[in-house]
Amino acid sequence: MYEVYDISMPIHHGMVTYKNKPEKQPAIRVIQDFNEASAYESRIDMDMHTGTHVDSPLHMLPDGGTMQTISIERLVGPCRVLDVTDAQDKITRNDLERFAPKEDEFLLLKTQNSLTDDFGSEFVFLAADGAEYLAAAGVRGVGIDAPGIERDQPGHPTHKALFEADSIIVEGLRLGDVPEGPYFMVIAPIKVLETEAAPARALLFSGLEIKKLW
Repeated sequence: MYEVYDISMPIHHGMVTYKNKPEKQPAIRVIQDFNEASAYESRIDMDMHTGTHVDSPLHMLPDGGTMQTISIERLVGPCRVLDVTDAQDKITRNDLERFAPKEDEFLLLKTQNSLTDDFGSEFVFLAADGAEYLAAAGVRGVGIDAPGIERDQPGHPTHKALFEADSIIVEGLRLGDVPEGPYFMVIAPIKVLETEAAPARALLFSGLEIKKLW
């Protein structure tokens, strides 16, 4: 048997967004209902960086690739959840060294953000030196349970260190119910092509015999 963890943020008006900026709130409206038609339909207007999403390098690098350059194979496979809930304000290299990250690993950072549904504008983020450490280790990707992987760093060094090392960035995860350890991960961004980010559904599976899948 295996267990499934849905680590995606629910999308709704009033949800936590980056620094709680009102312009980043999703707007969902009904465009027809059963009072006027035989089918119910609605429309959503949403920032690509709202909720759980994948960033592409174009987000921070003028010559960076769009979502079309990130293959789905890189977002499916083994990963490791790291419990860094003891980190205050930001995650530094010192917080990460004990986990000994390995080349091609996909790491998901569980912080104090996952312990509340209202982490607001002062969320825990990955500091530049932590990102540089993970980039040097050659990790395939980094996910975090915050609306952004960094918060108030001039020049966005965390994003840039990871993008320049060809590491994928996933933001907006919810890891409160997920124990530290290894999992099989499926992150499926919607298949937009020419954008700098895409909303995604993210799932973790525990107890899988991964070798049996191939």
